[in-house]
Amino acid sequence: MGKVIHVDNSEFFRKLMKTFLSEMGFESESLERGEDVIKAINAGEASMVITGLSLADMSGEELIKRIIALPHPVQIITVTSNTEEAQARRLSALGVVANILKSGDWKGDLRNILS
Repeated sequence: MGKVIHVDNSEFFRKLMKTFLSEMGFESESLERGEDVIKAINAGEASMVITGLSLADMSGEELIKRIIALPHPVQIITVTSNTEEAQARRLSALGVVANILKSGDWKGDLRNILS
């Protein structure tokens, strides 16, 4: 697998995720802006994106729609504090691999998906 890009508006959570992905053996990059994710994908630098739903420059849902419109295949996972079931269904319909809640055992859930 290529590089995992993680994008979230929380610097604290970006640091947590960077450490977690490194411990799992993944090369990763943590970003704050959706536009930077799009650039990384277009440059061929990512095979997976883990995104929050609140970003510095756009919503996570907008980023997901932009990613799936790209010609490059990229898996998408959301890690969010939003527990709204309707939003989880919309994300799933867009092709999101998994919608993980930050309030739960997000590390265990993500570990299961990435293993």
